[in-house]
Amino acid sequence: MAILDFPPVTTADEHGLLAIGGDLDLESLLLAYTRGIFPWPISEEFPLAWFSPDPRGILAFEKLHLSKSLKKFLKKNPYEVRFNTNFEEVIRSCATVSRSDNQGTWITEDIINGYINLHKKGYAYSVETYLDNKLVGGVYGVSINTFYSGESMFHKEDNASKVALVALLYRLHAQGIGWLDTQMVTPVVESLGGVEIPRETYLAMLERSIYK
Repeated sequence: MAILDFPPVTTADEHGLLAIGGDLDLESLLLAYTRGIFPWPISEEFPLAWFSPDPRGILAFEKLHLSKSLKKFLKKNPYEVRFNTNFEEVIRSCATVSRSDNQGTWITEDIINGYINLHKKGYAYSVETYLDNKLVGGVYGVSINTFYSGESMFHKEDNASKVALVALLYRLHAQGIGWLDTQMVTPVVESLGGVEIPRETYLAMLERSIYK
């Protein structure tokens, strides 16, 4: 049964934890994202938790930073970038690829199925990078009207996920969309110019993007 409502985001704790439980039905996920909330399983004991952190991480095109090494790499970019051609393999790769910080483990089978359904209904996207026709990196996220989030990314070759993320930002910019919700500012996001903004500011930006 779909979630009917969430508590006000202002009731989230200092870590952004707002609620525990519920489901990942299409209606539940859409309700969450339109309220500035996202699911993030935190343990086997709490396989489904909902977060709305303050501050919030975003990556704005106008603040996009490309290091000298990344600029040099992009000039000789060996990867082919594709959009929405292999969503399931991207999300499963994000869930299983080896990571030093082990952050891939939060993508449970329920999360995978929930977001595959979102994608089939037109509310989730993927950007893929290929090398010799083999998937070597990518990013996936949620898209509602002109709102886009970046949920997770992976790479099996150098800079493969960064290439996908940069390609996404340029594509969004071409469509008049100036920012991407990153939820938090990871080291990769920070290296590309990601910043934290107050949740109240984020929610105003979110509302304009969804109801534009």
